[in-house]
Amino acid sequence: MARAGSAGASEPGKPRTVDGGPPRAHSYENSQRSRQAAATRERILAAATELVHELPNWDWRSLTVRAVARRAGVNESTVYRHFATERNLRDAILRQLEAEAGVELTSLNLGTIGQTIAQTYTYLGRFPIGSRPITDPTFAALDERRRAALRDAVSQAATDWTSDEREMATAALDTYWSLPTFERMVTTWNLDPAAATSTATWVISLIETAIRTGQRPPQPAGRDQTPDIGPHDATS
Repeated sequence: MARAGSAGASEPGKPRTVDGGPPRAHSYENSQRSRQAAATRERILAAATELVHELPNWDWRSLTVRAVARRAGVNESTVYRHFATERNLRDAILRQLEAEAGVELTSLNLGTIGQTIAQTYTYLGRFPIGSRPITDPTFAALDERRRAALRDAVSQAATDWTSDEREMATAALDTYWSLPTFERMVTTWNLDPAAATSTATWVISLIETAIRTGQRPPQPAGRDQTPDIGPHDATS
């Protein structure tokens, strides 16, 4: 039996742990602080994604730490406590958006590219999309003539298609007959101009074959499938 005052003896009214020490209240406090920190981080990310949903054309120039802090109702220092830099914050936002869209790039394969693009475009459709007009009148006029020529060519070849189907095919052709597409192939993918040209004409030939063989683009659910009378369908 332990003598009074000896080590290990408990004092009346003093709670002790199994090893005879005082209760570890700090463990509970640390756990509570961790939960609060996680909740604050989620609050910041939620505020940031709300802001992104309001930005037109994915223009993130106004997506700053200050703007996110103001939306979340916290100090900028609180944001920096969870995200060391603005780049860290933006990376976390993008991962959050990818999760919302259901896009998982690490598991992408040839068979899932179409589905992944569909999920991405469906998700992007929830964001505000504004037009980016060509400001130079000369280039604006050229773009109008080019798109009109594409519409005319598709209408002549797909007389029994609906106007939506013709417009979808024309938009696909337009995508590969554009300066941004050419520049991206050359600057981002490091294709030389000849290879970029071959790539574009290869894809365009696949679209052309689909049009000539009646392989219509799939229509979104609920769209009218009745063919329209185009400018080349009407009799004179």
